[in-house]
Amino acid sequence: MPRRRPVRTLTRRLIVVTAVVLAAMLAASPALAALASAASGRPAALARSGAPADVYAGGADLVDAGTGARLWSQDLSVRRPMGSITKVMTALLVIRAGGLNREIRVSTAAVRYVSKDDASSAGLIAGDVLTARQLLEAMLVPSGCDAAYLLATAYGPGRAAFVRKMNVMAQALGLTSTHFSGFDGMPYPTEYSTYSTPADLVRLGEDAMRYPVFRAIVAQRGYYLPGSALHHSYAWQTTNDLLASYRGALGIKTGDTLAAGNCLLFEARRDGRTLIGVILHANPTTLPSAPVTYASRMLNWGFGQIAAAPAVR
Repeated sequence: MPRRRPVRTLTRRLIVVTAVVLAAMLAASPALAALASAASGRPAALARSGAPADVYAGGADLVDAGTGARLWSQDLSVRRPMGSITKVMTALLVIRAGGLNREIRVSTAAVRYVSKDDASSAGLIAGDVLTARQLLEAMLVPSGCDAAYLLATAYGPGRAAFVRKMNVMAQALGLTSTHFSGFDGMPYPTEYSTYSTPADLVRLGEDAMRYPVFRAIVAQRGYYLPGSALHHSYAWQTTNDLLASYRGALGIKTGDTLAAGNCLLFEARRDGRTLIGVILHANPTTLPSAPVTYASRMLNWGFGQIAAAPAVR
């Protein structure tokens, strides 16, 4: 006489079968897919095939900026350090505060800061006087932590007050899984003190890209500031190689620390459609070109999905 299977075994098998059936129903039914995506706060993703191939990252997100539909994600809500992508929030606070013609003197402390911590630098020279707009260029194009130091000091006023404002702004924007311990993404006090998620960073990028001054700065491959009576001349090259390698790329910011790996928050436009996405902790982390390669693959796949989608009536 056959033995009865334990109830727990039958229950587990029933759960597995139910999950498989539900997944098939979601794939086949746009209406059910829309219900399933409601909890994410985004419109339902387009009906799509598979995922972008050969994208290896700790976290990622790709969104249709025009409709808000999420096209693809990887560990969407996992908190990770993001390096200098932090400077997007720094820039957003400064731009929203205004007064971009304000003159700010380059302090010896700012120069020492990047030298002591081996931070990315715009090569600012102590004693030079630049406007807040010029310091935004220095912070966002070559990812100058010296420029971020000066902006945070001036607009806090004081760096501690500025970081508090960054966290207040994060909450106001609904970035509930984001925290800033610094103004530039440097690993202070630890590698993991400043963190965010792919979902939060795409939302931050969307908000920043609404400001024409931000869009104009991050779209540049380079920026030349002629010398004047107030400052030396400076020539800055972007850290975002996607701008030179991907047709339609619009920006926006790179990031890199030991814990964060190589990261990229990016946006591109083709055929009247705009996609925004992020790569966190690209693998291999020692290859700076990895996030650019993966962003290109994600964008190609995403634009292909949009082009193949049926027209909305």
